[in-house]
Amino acid sequence: MAFDARLLSGIGVMMAVVESGTFNRAAESVRLTPSGVSRAIARLERQVGARLFHRTPRAVTLTEEGRRFHAEVAPLLAGIEEAAEEVAGARAAVRGRLRLSADPWFARVVLAPRLPELTARHPELFVELMASNHREEMMAGGVDLALRFGPPAPGKLAVRKILETRIVTCAAPSYLARHEALLFRDPQSGRPFAWEFHRGTEIVQVEVRGRLVTDDPSTALAACEAGQGLFQSFALGLAPWLESGRLVQVLPDWSDERFPLYAYHRTRRHTPAKVEAFLAFAGEG
Repeated sequence: MAFDARLLSGIGVMMAVVESGTFNRAAESVRLTPSGVSRAIARLERQVGARLFHRTPRAVTLTEEGRRFHAEVAPLLAGIEEAAEEVAGARAAVRGRLRLSADPWFARVVLAPRLPELTARHPELFVELMASNHREEMMAGGVDLALRFGPPAPGKLAVRKILETRIVTCAAPSYLARHEALLFRDPQSGRPFAWEFHRGTEIVQVEVRGRLVTDDPSTALAACEAGQGLFQSFALGLAPWLESGRLVQVLPDWSDERFPLYAYHRTRRHTPAKVEAFLAFAGEG
C-alpha cells in the first residue's frame, strides 16, 4: 500500500483540533479555513475507517477510537519533530512544548510556585502540565516526561531518580486534642496507605481510622489545615505550612521514612534538551 501524504497532514490537523478544542481555533493555527479543517478531519476519518471526533456546536471531543488513535500517533509526531531538530542542529536548544504529567503533590505544591523561575530561565520553553498519580498509560497523548512518587515501575521507559523526601506527620494546632487520621489512597492498590513511623532502623506500624479518604494529597493537606485530622505528608514543599504555624509536626523524632520521586521518559538515543533541562531544574528543589 502506497503511503498517502494526506494522512500525515490530516494527523497534523487532528492534533491542532485536540489542542484547541474547536475547528475554528484549529483553523487559525494550521492556516486553513474552518471548512478546510472539517474536510481534512473527514478525510482522515475515511482513511482510518473510524469516527475520531464527537462534534457539537460549541466544541469537538475525541471519541474512544479517537483517543486511542491520538495516543498512538502523538509520540510518533514528537519523534518526527525531534528528528527535524536534530538535523537542524537544534538539539542543544531548550525550546518547544514540554508535555509533563506530574504527581498532583509535586505539580501543585512544589512545581507550580517555581514555574516562573523555569520559564524565565528558558524563555522558549512552553509547559503543558497535567496532574495525575496514575501510572497506567502515563505517557499517552504525547507526554514527554512523567513524574511519580514511589518505587520505579517496571517497563521499557527510561527511569531516573529525581529526589527523596521525608514522610512527616502533621496536624492543625486546633486538632491535636482529637484522634482521627486523613487517609491517602494508594493509586496502585486502591487501598489507603498503611501508617508507619521510622526512627533509624526502627519501624512501627500503627492502625489508624478516619472518615476521609482521598487520592489527592494536596486535598488532604487542605483538610488537615482545616482541622479534619492528622495527615502523613511529604516533607517536600511543606515548609510554608510549618513555618507559618498553620500546621505543626507530630512525633518529629519518628520521621525518617523516605519516599522517592522518579521521572519516566521514552528511551531514545538522545534525550531532548527540554527534558534534560526540566530534570535538572526539578532536581534542584
